[in-house]
Parts: sequence; C-alpha cells; structure tokens
Amino acid sequence: MNTAHADSCPDHPSSANACSRCRLRGDTLARGTCAPGDACLVADNGRQIDRFLARNREFAESCLDDPFWERRAIAARWAPAESAARLIGDADETVRRVVATRLSGDALLHLARDPDREVRVTVASRLPAEHLDTLLHDADYAVRLQVARRLPHGRLTRMAADPDPAVRKEVARRLPAFALGRMLRDADPEVRALAASRLLPDEAARVLVDDPDWAVRAAALGQAGIDAVRAALDDSEPDIRQLAAERLARLQES
Repeated sequence: MNTAHADSCPDHPSSANACSRCRLRGDTLARGTCAPGDACLVADNGRQIDRFLARNREFAESCLDDPFWERRAIAARWAPAESAARLIGDADETVRRVVATRLSGDALLHLARDPDREVRVTVASRLPAEHLDTLLHDADYAVRLQVARRLPHGRLTRMAADPDPAVRKEVARRLPAFALGRMLRDADPEVRALAASRLLPDEAARVLVDDPDWAVRAAALGQAGIDAVRAALDDSEPDIRQLAAERLARLQES
C-alpha cells in the first residue's frame, strides 16, 4: 500500500467546487485517475467511489473504516483480502456480503453463522464441498438451495426430505437416475415430475402405472420403454393417451 497517498481515507469536501479543496487534487486528479462526477472517492455515490477505487486500489485499505457504509463495502471489494477480513463483523450487512466474497477457510466458515441470509447464501456458494454440511439445515431455504446445487451426489440424498419443495426440486434435478426412487414418493407432484423426467426406463414404467398425477405420468413417458408407452395408450387421462401415441410414433420411427 502506498502510505504516502493512503494513510487515511480523504476528507469529504462539500462545496460545489469540491476538487479545489480535495487533498487528492495534486495526486489522482493530476494523474487523471479521478474526475468530478465520474470517479471520485469523496462523493457519497457508490458508482463514483467504485470507479475511483478500481483505478486507484492503493486507497481502498484506508477506507475500510470509513463512516459511510457504502464506501466501506466498496473498499472491501478492492482492498487486499487479508485487510478486508477485518470487516467480518461490520454492523452493515451489505459490507459483510462483500466481505463474504473475499474470504476463505475458517474466516468464511465463521460467516456461515451470520444473521443475514444473503451473507450465508454467498458463503454457501463459496465454501469447499467438504464444509457444506455446516449449512445443510440452515433456517433459510435460499441458503439450503445453494447447498443443494453444490453438494456432492453422494451426500445429496440427505436433502431429499428438505421441508421446502424448491430445495427438493433441485435434489430431483441433480441426483443420479438410479437414486431417484425416493423422490417418487414426494408429496409435491412437481418434485415427482422432475424426478420422473430423469428416470431409468423400468422406474418410468412403474410411474406410468402408479402415480395419480397426470403431469408426473407425462414426465415419465419421455423415459419409458416402448411396452410401457403402449400400455399408456389406455390411460384414463386423454392428454396422456395423446402424448403416449406421439411418443410411440417416434419410438417406432427410430
């Protein structure tokens, strides 16, 4: 860090002609790396602060303790990660959300207990797979959904009974076909339909006979073998009979 330039975050001139009183006028202004209304560290404007720090990263660390939450959040994005880590307990959740994008290891695990859901969602998107179990039973479905998107297949069945259908749908999308059997007993027909659309042929044939929801049976048609599709021509639902006829025609052509 250039301490000659960045020993503290610059004061915030308030006059219309702020540049004339800004102590950066002989530095970044003279070098053309800041400009009034465009890239300015002392403006209370997030876009201008971000453009300034993107061009002058040496000032970011000195602004980590700034009273303005947005300046701290932007500084946390551009400062060295080890310096940004000191804002792990910042009072503002937006700052902590940025910090969560910069951390790793035990520090990132610490934020898995953060009260803000967006912080925990970010943590769930970045934790190494071996630590995702920490958030497996998080109170917020959005956090668990992120876990379901990243958890290795071998541990994903642990989320098959999640209380939120959005999470179970993600499980149904990701489980290997041979492991989808338990999802066919789900109370939500949309979950069962997702599972049915990825089944092995024998399982799909059973769904065509057993599932009471026509949308689930329709999803299974695409995976069923020719004999099961022929049997579906006698389904009680007209739409299933039509879909079965169309599927049978395609199978016979191939």
